[in-house]
Amino acid sequence: MKKILFYNFIFIFLFLLIIEFIFGYWFEENNFGFFIRNERLIEKHYKIKHHNKIYDVIYKRNFYGFRGDEVEPKKIKVVFEGGSTGNQRFTPEKFTIVGSLNELLLNDKIEIKIFNASTDGKTTRGYINDFEKWFSKIKNFDPKIFIFYIGINDSNWLQKKKFDTGERTGFPERLADYVKNNSITAELLHKIYNKFFSKLKAEYNPNYVNKDLYKYYSYIKYEQAKKIFTRFGLSENDKMLIKRFKEGLNKLDDIINKKKLIPIFITQIQYNGIGSINLFLINEELKNFAINNNYQLIKLDEQIDTIGEGDYYDKAHTQILGSKKLAEIIYPKLKKILLKELHLNSN
Repeated sequence: MKKILFYNFIFIFLFLLIIEFIFGYWFEENNFGFFIRNERLIEKHYKIKHHNKIYDVIYKRNFYGFRGDEVEPKKIKVVFEGGSTGNQRFTPEKFTIVGSLNELLLNDKIEIKIFNASTDGKTTRGYINDFEKWFSKIKNFDPKIFIFYIGINDSNWLQKKKFDTGERTGFPERLADYVKNNSITAELLHKIYNKFFSKLKAEYNPNYVNKDLYKYYSYIKYEQAKKIFTRFGLSENDKMLIKRFKEGLNKLDDIINKKKLIPIFITQIQYNGIGSINLFLINEELKNFAINNNYQLIKLDEQIDTIGEGDYYDKAHTQILGSKKLAEIIYPKLKKILLKELHLNSN
């Protein structure tokens, strides 16, 4: 009996080894690396409450790591880069900022789709990692337009351990990442699990994250923020924040020039507008960078005079109506840029 089990084990092992050798990614020069180890072949189910309505959210990321269904890389012309405020894993895809922008393009009969590459916790240095460690590994992937939704995470850049998680150092974790990103067996098991066994992962009510968020609410417009935050000189922490952000932007600029990309930069706001000096400084530095390099810029922070109470479920993340409002403000200028750069006509 033991011999039979042993021989069966050997047979299965050798069979899987042959399958991996033929169909796996072990010997490919550009197999997927650790930077998107948790961002491929995902299908998670959440029950979410937005504005007192329950939504069944399927958070799905495809083979190449983009949010949504499978796609041929050569069909991707426009990519949206952001952190969790762009990813919005707890929001149905069609109601995210990117989903809303795509809906507006569809309504205008403009044949452009924006593909969402946002991942939680990503800053400017995370965008750099994407080009070096992720996008470079996708065959036939050559979009020219990248939309960078920058601000909130970079304003917390001094918190080193909070953002842009990189390569894990422990041997078991590194081995698991290596197998996950190279094994065809692991990929098939992911697909089978997602199709037949993926159940509701969690019930989550964004409204409960911070019930007192709007207790003493006041919206700080750009002009108000400018008066408040330029009244005094910069602290040493302010200078360090700007210095690191500039370094990141300069590295990103090298990539933009090398790849001859068309970048579109969008500033950000929080639930109370520009209520943070760090966010104000990051937005201002981003504007200077875009203007000095003649890059396309959408000054979201200067275009919004107010946003409704309850449109954010915490300081940084929008609920469905908040996402829709931001998309509608971003869209007019974004539409013009996309039509111009892709040489399309609006119907």
